[in-house]
Amino acid sequence: MKNQIITFTLFSTSFFQVAFAQISPRKIDSLMEKSMKEFNVVGASIAVIENGKIVLEKGYGMKSLTTKEPVNQFTNFQIASNSKAFTTAALSILVDEGKIKWDDKVTKYIPEFKMYNNYVTENFIIEDLLCHRSGLGMGAGDLMEFPAGSDFGINDVITNLQHFKPVSPFRTKWDYDNQLYFVAGELIKRVSGMSWEDFIQTRIFQPLQMTNSYPANSYIKDFSNIATPHIVNLKEKTTVPLYDFGSKMNGAAGSIFSNVNDMAKWVQLQLNGGKYGEKSDKTLFTKDRQNEMWKIHTVMDSHFEERYKTHFSGYGLGFDLSDMNGSFVVEHTGGLDGMLSIVRMIPDKKFGIIVLTNTQDGGIYLDYAVANILTDYILNVPKEDWISKYSARFKNRLKEGDAITDKVWKTVADNKNVKIKNEDYIGIYEDKWFGKCEVFMKDNQLWFKSYRSPKLNGPMKFYKANTFAIQWEYRGFDADAFAIFTLDEEGKGQSIKMKGISPNIDFSFDFQDLDLQRLSK
Repeated sequence: MKNQIITFTLFSTSFFQVAFAQISPRKIDSLMEKSMKEFNVVGASIAVIENGKIVLEKGYGMKSLTTKEPVNQFTNFQIASNSKAFTTAALSILVDEGKIKWDDKVTKYIPEFKMYNNYVTENFIIEDLLCHRSGLGMGAGDLMEFPAGSDFGINDVITNLQHFKPVSPFRTKWDYDNQLYFVAGELIKRVSGMSWEDFIQTRIFQPLQMTNSYPANSYIKDFSNIATPHIVNLKEKTTVPLYDFGSKMNGAAGSIFSNVNDMAKWVQLQLNGGKYGEKSDKTLFTKDRQNEMWKIHTVMDSHFEERYKTHFSGYGLGFDLSDMNGSFVVEHTGGLDGMLSIVRMIPDKKFGIIVLTNTQDGGIYLDYAVANILTDYILNVPKEDWISKYSARFKNRLKEGDAITDKVWKTVADNKNVKIKNEDYIGIYEDKWFGKCEVFMKDNQLWFKSYRSPKLNGPMKFYKANTFAIQWEYRGFDADAFAIFTLDEEGKGQSIKMKGISPNIDFSFDFQDLDLQRLSK
């Protein structure tokens, strides 16, 4: 995303200038370049839809620091959780066809589905899979997929949901959940006879002519125009592998690769109430289905910007819903390792924006800054220096997180000569849903490894009391963790609880949900 304008499609420059008052395509170029520099982003692309028409598609910066190749409007990024709206659209198609109903019980199609108690299991309906109101905590179970490379699959998800303890009563509170979207993907497979990936490819991508989009890594034959994910580690940008959900898991929560050219078609479909085609005479899903997707199913406790006079915020089916300055707003963000995205729509203005970026963590701040600046113009509200505002938030977040983690590792360094009995901690420990982990000696150092998630392995360094700090050997994610032992009367480890060290750790690293109990003596 850095300082290099590639290409764009502009149907009417004069129209665009009127629509955005004083923002011309050149000023959007300047906006993107300034944002990329401020947030240390390698590559990005943007599409803008005004009055239902695509008025701008453009790429900026580089696909990869390694190749230096430029981003264009066809460059694919992983859109991550913006894939969720495609899952709800797929289910909406099945509802239109009379194959399912939103209030059908999940167990009707997946008999082995089981939640944390019988009442919830027996009353869990398809709609509940999509609106983050299950009662489970935010990101519960995400360690089955994050980091990439584990051997967990959809059958594990369905089996393991029963082991998670609720943090709120059923259907009373919003807590973001990926696992239930995987269940939704499996339900699509069992009802349609097609995998989630094939359904998305044939029933959504093909009709909309999203010809350069892919439902999962395995569907990509040519990687030449795929953006490479990057992370900023110690102020250095490095590439990391593309996240892959693997063959055992479907991609219903976040596996789609797309580009602003194709995503603009998706946004046009949404703004047209499920209609598509040159004359908008074809229907992918009916207006009734869109109304269901765009209805608040779960109220969210969100920070309201006073400048937008926001009155409500909630989650529909695959979309965040709110109001800004009297206009209804539909949006979602997405994030995977080094890939960030935002899609925002203002239906009564027939306005939409898509921003895709390939750098973590700055990409999401760029996405919001650019989306908010253009939203301010379309809603005719006073200008705000969103780049500076989000830059301050970004830097403060990093500074506060670094202060906490630096203090932890200083304590580790100060205590490096403390004598501990390594043999008291060595053993195999097991969690009901995450499986076995082992504490063992390697190179005269206690070491931790997960049997089922190979990237979760690394040295355990004494912190204090009965707590160790694990520094993961793979540094492609910022998720170092505490391992807190409970000891018996002889001082021998009996169980391990874990939690992330950094306050900025992604919620998908739900170490706090683990309860590892010793197996070996």
